[in-house]
Amino acid sequence: MTQLPDKVLKRLIVPPGTRINLRRDYDPGYTGGLSSRGDAGEQLAEGIERLAEHQDKLYAQNTYALLINLQAMDAAGKDSTIKHVMSGVNPQGVQVKSFKVPSEEELDHDYLWRNFLALPGRGNIGIFNRSYYEEVLVVRVHKEFLERQQLPPGRKTDTIWQRRYEEINNFEKYLSDNGIVVLKIFLNVSKETQKKRFLERIDEPEKNWKFSATDVLERRYWEQYMDAYEEMFNHTSTPWAPWYIVPADHKWFTRLAVVSIINAMLGRLDLAYPEVSPEKKEALMQARRMLEDEERDPAPPDRKKKKRKR
Repeated sequence: MTQLPDKVLKRLIVPPGTRINLRRDYDPGYTGGLSSRGDAGEQLAEGIERLAEHQDKLYAQNTYALLINLQAMDAAGKDSTIKHVMSGVNPQGVQVKSFKVPSEEELDHDYLWRNFLALPGRGNIGIFNRSYYEEVLVVRVHKEFLERQQLPPGRKTDTIWQRRYEEINNFEKYLSDNGIVVLKIFLNVSKETQKKRFLERIDEPEKNWKFSATDVLERRYWEQYMDAYEEMFNHTSTPWAPWYIVPADHKWFTRLAVVSIINAMLGRLDLAYPEVSPEKKEALMQARRMLEDEERDPAPPDRKKKKRKR
């Protein structure tokens, strides 16, 4: 088995057209019946190898692109998940983009503008480490961020969130219709596990660089964030771009789940290496004959002519 069973992956999806309760329906400590890192280690290695095969075909076929939106609370393991899951793929075909606080230039455009610029090209995998979904998460929790956006009068009312859900759904439908597959993953960490990981970042010198005091301040808004995430899932999990809520209290399971979800998605694309035309095959055979002839007569034609003149 190279990935988690379909019945486990089905438990992680947010069914389009239904309303879920994030706190009740999705357990951050769920491990799909596996009991330890050792149980998942071999499957993870096989999953990474399979992902490399999928990516090689994706790159060669040059028809589809895969956009992975990765959302999470702080310390859920986004960076380490990207590092481990993508460890076996060709770096030429993968781009990771982290979206920070919008710059002045970005605020002079619509909120999707900077994401358009970072979309992956055909044959590539693009990973958004946080994404345009911040516009209905952190901006909703901290409404002062909305005040910075240069919107027309009357556009900053409570109806803005519903409008943005619709705009995002339409954006992702547009991408899907044009061969850019949108895969959305939320790493669901518990508040208790986040606290434990924050303490590790403080106590272990090699992890100090990961910690920011603002991370602790954001914990005060935990419930508001959970409410915002739940509303987002219920409005933006669509047939063309469903959400997956991946348990993140056990990193070994998180990584296995993520690579399984990606492989399942790529496996549905019917990826294949391009077929070679008869003309191309003939050119290949001619190149073979030329290479074999080198063994019998290694001197290049121009050098042989010069020898005859002497």
